[in-house]
Amino acid sequence: MKQVIIQITSGRGPIECSRVVARLQEKIMADAKKKGISIQVISSEKGDLNGTLLSSLLLAEAEDPDAFLRQWQGTVQWIAQSPYRKFCKRKNWFAGISATDVQASRQWQEKDVVFETCRSSGPGGQHVNKTETAVRGIHKPTGLQVVASDSRSQRQNKQLCLQRLKEKFVMAQSQLLVAQQQEQWQEHNVLKRGEAVMVIREPL
Repeated sequence: MKQVIIQITSGRGPIECSRVVARLQEKIMADAKKKGISIQVISSEKGDLNGTLLSSLLLAEAEDPDAFLRQWQGTVQWIAQSPYRKFCKRKNWFAGISATDVQASRQWQEKDVVFETCRSSGPGGQHVNKTETAVRGIHKPTGLQVVASDSRSQRQNKQLCLQRLKEKFVMAQSQLLVAQQQEQWQEHNVLKRGEAVMVIREPL
């Protein structure tokens, strides 16, 4: 499976552009789910008003998301009257969309996880500390660890541990990519408004 981080930005545009970012986030997620692409919001920066976003980061996962990404990548022109400024004559608002592949070395692989059993701790009556049902999962390449002790079944705890460790791994890698690409994303502060890849006209 290929993992891709999608960034939507208002490029320091006015509040109407921040509204466009929020609307595009909804549209991209709906389109991805319709096409069977796993997608989730990993972070977003809220705008000054409710329903607005300065930027948004999505994580998409699919066997081949390239065709889907080509449809959205670039500058989007959104045509609508301003809902915030009654006498504003401007109707064209812009937002930028870019995508970055998560490097293969950072892909999640279950084979990189080792498990250790340990005794559950805390209240739990006569069953506590008699058997090693808790499971600690360790992701060897990153050193991330998670302990699961929800169930008395070691097998169930192992599955929970794997699930939580994957979530922790994805979040950590996403945050790392964001940090590494901060300078790149400064380029989005100046959107190429004359080269829109998509034009969306909002119904009156």
